[in-house]
Amino acid sequence: MNRIATMRRALRLACAAAALLASAALPAQQLEEVLDAAEAGTAEAQQSQRRIDELAEETRALLEEYRALNRQIEGLDVYNTRLERQITAQEQRIEAIDASLGEVTVLARQMLPLLVRMIDSLESFIALDRPFHLRERRERIAFLRHNMDRPDIALAEKFRQVMDAYRIEIEFGRKIDTYRDTIAVGGEEREVDVLRVGRIALLYRTPDGGACGLWNPQARAWEPLDSGDFDVAIRDGIRIAGRQAALALLPLPVTAPEAAP
Repeated sequence: MNRIATMRRALRLACAAAALLASAALPAQQLEEVLDAAEAGTAEAQQSQRRIDELAEETRALLEEYRALNRQIEGLDVYNTRLERQITAQEQRIEAIDASLGEVTVLARQMLPLLVRMIDSLESFIALDRPFHLRERRERIAFLRHNMDRPDIALAEKFRQVMDAYRIEIEFGRKIDTYRDTIAVGGEEREVDVLRVGRIALLYRTPDGGACGLWNPQARAWEPLDSGDFDVAIRDGIRIAGRQAALALLPLPVTAPEAAP
């Protein structure tokens, strides 16, 4: 910009000098015409310079815009490259999921019959086991069978329910409990307090203490015991199971284990 201003001043001085030199030989009217022409040339030169300056400014702005666009394009190239990698990885993941779904479908077709067989086995086990909490255990089997046919229950939930039933049966063998029930003793229905010691022994005692007995797994029947020998032990066991007495050793009758078929 300093060089342009200097050129402008030099042009004005040259025009003034030419006018002075011409004034000595030219009439006043011609000198005025010369000065007007010089001034007009100066104005045109200034206007041209302003246009040049504007074009230069526009060029700089366009150059900056071009550079900014180049930077955006470079960033988009990097982004697109990474996005393509992600899309490729997702496509591979989708293929793996599709393959897994196919395996799950096959597994589901195999799992449902397995669950039905597990329920059948559990029902057979309960029928052969000592007859404690029979109503509760049979209702659980009926509940499982009903749910196997329900389409609104997921296969995973059906599996969990069957596993819970097995877990409950396992826990029966680890604990003692007592409950009141009506059983057949010698062909007569009697209301008794039942004492269950895991799966080792299942005994009963009448509320008045007049009779007691145990379940004989070989005979599949309740058998009376000598109340003088076991009434106190069974009574104490019932109190312990009902959390009415502290744990203690009890001389309870236990049947011999059955031979495996």
